[in-house]
Amino acid sequence: MDWIERVAEIRRWSRGGERAPHKPLLLLYALGNFQRHGNAPIPFSAAEAGLKALLKEYGPPRDTSPGYPFHYLTNDGLWLVDTRDGPGSPGTGLGRLRESQAAGRLHPDLARALAEEPGLLGRMARYLLDANFAPSLHTDLCLLAGLDLETLETTATTKRPPAARRDPGFRDRVLMAYEYCCAFCSYDGWLDGAVVGLDAAHVRWWAFDGPDDVTNGLCLCAIHHKLFDKGVLGLTTERAITVSARFVGRSQSALDMVLCLAGRPARSPQPSLDAVAQNHIDWHGHQVFRTPARG
Repeated sequence: MDWIERVAEIRRWSRGGERAPHKPLLLLYALGNFQRHGNAPIPFSAAEAGLKALLKEYGPPRDTSPGYPFHYLTNDGLWLVDTRDGPGSPGTGLGRLRESQAAGRLHPDLARALAEEPGLLGRMARYLLDANFAPSLHTDLCLLAGLDLETLETTATTKRPPAARRDPGFRDRVLMAYEYCCAFCSYDGWLDGAVVGLDAAHVRWWAFDGPDDVTNGLCLCAIHHKLFDKGVLGLTTERAITVSARFVGRSQSALDMVLCLAGRPARSPQPSLDAVAQNHIDWHGHQVFRTPARG
């Protein structure tokens, strides 16, 4: 059985390109728990806070209950839920999940494969990350999920799962378009003739059909790339920078690097090249940016 294919076939709510990473986040949390404790049952009462934190930080901007993935992942043959009354999930209600002493665990067949097949856990986690989240978020997401992916991948004897081919020229084209300068703060660092600290950021994430094209790219410094992918920063229709009102920064550095950007026009690419397409800006505004924006 190809478990990576099984994970790829997880049924997810979908409408108009909206992100719904609830089940992938629960799976990453469960894989982290398996790495530490094996397939011991995970009581919902113990997992609730961790799942809530993952959904808040890495889920879509809308609020989501941790009860949804805990219940609905049972439909995909990867996850089982039992209560004090026997097998079967009691539903998505938080009170019912707590009162029934619901506990989840990976399907025994999957747990057996993870224990017996070197590298499967790391490959599965990597697939979930690549297919659902921007690369700049992977390290912090794994830490919050309790998953030591670095150890898994450095000790594995098997290769990473095949992924759709990305265009290796995307970074060079985007950095050239913005003349090797952050579109938000104008940082332009070089070291021994090589660009340092600048990234080609996808506006619409590659995992969600964002093309490797200049019209979907921004040249951003490493910190603004991370904040853009986290939803702290965004763009308006007029390509002005927005800052989430949920962001709090009290230091002078936070003021200088983030808060003062609100309303400032983003740097434009060279005149002969196309700016970021409106449909990609709209996707980021609806699926990543943490509304409302500061005035």
